Amino acid sequence: MVGKRQEKREALRRNLIGAAAARIEEGGLSAFRARDVAADVGCALGTIYTVFQDLDDLILQVNAETLQDLGRSLAPTSDVETPKTALTALAQGYARFAAKNFNRWNALFDHRMADGGPSPDWLLAHHSTLLRLLERHIAKLTPGLAGEALTLRARTWFAAVHGIVSISLQKRFLGLPDDRLMEELEVFVGQVVAGSGR
Repeated sequence: MVGKRQEKREALRRNLIGAAAARIEEGGLSAFRARDVAADVGCALGTIYTVFQDLDDLILQVNAETLQDLGRSLAPTSDVETPKTALTALAQGYARFAAKNFNRWNALFDHRMADGGPSPDWLLAHHSTLLRLLERHIAKLTPGLAGEALTLRARTWFAAVHGIVSISLQKRFLGLPDDRLMEELEVFVGQVVAGSGR
């Protein structure tokens, strides 16, 4: 009996996360409402709060799945031989994922905790997994870099690529046109790699 109850609860949890992800992808985080998710799943609004601590918790679960999807989409591109090729593939793969999953991707950066606090450590661990993909190739460019310094450099790489992708996909001032984004990412990575002497 306990097993069946747990299975039903887990199925409800999965359904709520799926419905929340679909709602965020459809209308973005600004249009996200718990009542819509409840209606999509066919449960009472209060049921959400028997499965998740609060609305933040549900959004964080969606963000965690988005990060996992992003990691899976980037992992194959990180296995190429040279740092330049790998880092170019990662940058372009990141741009492709962001364009294809724009609202879910945007929610990773738009969401703010209701209490103003930081994101929980378990979510930050998902971010760290993505940084590891960069670190292995950055370490080849700068062999003396390790530990915290290497992680900081990977964060710098990510911030640079994210900035290019973000202002371009959001059609911000100075953003790149869609038909030039991939080419310019390749040029950018090539110039940084050349500057490192590798």
